[in-house]
Amino acid sequence: MAKLNQILAVEKGVKSDAQRKVTDAYHRIQKTPLLSGISRTYQPIDDEGEMLPPESTRVQVQAESVLKDVATALTRLFDVTATKDWANTQARASVVVDGETLIEDAPVTYLLFLEKQLVDLHTFVAKLPTLDPADTWSYDDNAETWRTEPVKTTRTKKVPRNHVLSEATDKHPAQVQVFTEDVVVGYWTKVAFSGALPNRRVNELLTRIQKVQDAVKYAREEANTWAVTDQEIGERLFRYLLA
Repeated sequence: MAKLNQILAVEKGVKSDAQRKVTDAYHRIQKTPLLSGISRTYQPIDDEGEMLPPESTRVQVQAESVLKDVATALTRLFDVTATKDWANTQARASVVVDGETLIEDAPVTYLLFLEKQLVDLHTFVAKLPTLDPADTWSYDDNAETWRTEPVKTTRTKKVPRNHVLSEATDKHPAQVQVFTEDVVVGYWTKVAFSGALPNRRVNELLTRIQKVQDAVKYAREEANTWAVTDQEIGERLFRYLLA
């Protein structure tokens, strides 16, 4: 008795072979001259007349024969596909991660669906924004977000100052140089908030997804070892279609 994975292995080849044979049959049946034949004989009016040899062209393609060839090719395809689809309704396996059964007796078709979804989920999680490692972050339960420790910085203001280069005399005015000086006028206290995730959280999620991906693949392989019952659909179908 064959296994489902063996049927899956031959299905593609059977399908390609059937498509090729049906295409070849279609092209053959379109060539009208190959479907035609003639037979001509010549009889002179009297015995003195010129005798000419008979002419004939044989029919090279029989439509009924082409139909049988197509039926033979498609019968194999119909049977293999039916065997696979019937088995897919029965083949099941459980998804187990670290000894815990996450999905029990999942059909193989669902396992295939799940495999694709997990690939997409892995891609999504891998692109999640992460907290800047240059800062120290802690979770703020009140704000329900991540925050940094307060950082205090000064606010300065430019204040003009005068610098007397020389005092005034009875003959010359004082020489004064004007300049500005940065004077602290206040303090900023900055706290940064972020809705991103810590790197460790993203890595943890990716690890979990990878574990489930592996478990789903193992389950699919197990389900594909299900013993199949050969389905013979094509012969009965074409017996009616070509009756």
